[in-house]
Amino acid sequence: MSLADSRLPIGGHVHSGGVEEAIEQGLVRDLVTVEAFLNRRLRTTGAVSASIAAAVCESIVATDVADAECDARTPSPAARAASRAQGRGLLRLAKVSWPEHDWTALPPRPHLAVVLGVVGRVAGISGQDVASIQVYTTMTGSAVAAQRLLALDPSEVAACPLRLAITCDEVTDSVCAHLPELVDLSDPLLDVLAESHAHRDRPLFVS
Repeated sequence: MSLADSRLPIGGHVHSGGVEEAIEQGLVRDLVTVEAFLNRRLRTTGAVSASIAAAVCESIVATDVADAECDARTPSPAARAASRAQGRGLLRLAKVSWPEHDWTALPPRPHLAVVLGVVGRVAGISGQDVASIQVYTTMTGSAVAAQRLLALDPSEVAACPLRLAITCDEVTDSVCAHLPELVDLSDPLLDVLAESHAHRDRPLFVS
């Protein structure tokens, strides 16, 4: 539950998951379009990262291979940088929380999903649970950012993840049912938004 908490100090609060740029371009305007955006992220980016996190947690894929697979499934350099930034944050927390574990097997700047997979293994939780955490946090970070940027009613925005809970479960179940095969998806729109945001003058969020 702590790993799924948006207050986890890994830098997630400075990332919008593309929703800031989607708002700037008029693609996300209100509660309906926020929910549609969240649903899209769940079924694409969420599924890909959950697949890799679960595979690492279950020791199906080595960390260096998983890190390369993350790169291959993230065409946008800006999105890759955002994932690695949050991965570094989680790794820093993990080293403090489980100092007895040897973390040197991870790359210097690992993707978030790769670190989460190792953290899940060290913490003794299942790949299914790790996938669920990854899917859930893919959605909630963008939801909180959208609420702030559009000045929406916090209660109405908080209800979006509740309505999408069944989608989270469906994505998680699908990902885990197909292991050891990794999800091979990309969303061109999210890639374009990530790149556009990286070149925007003075954005509020890093990504």
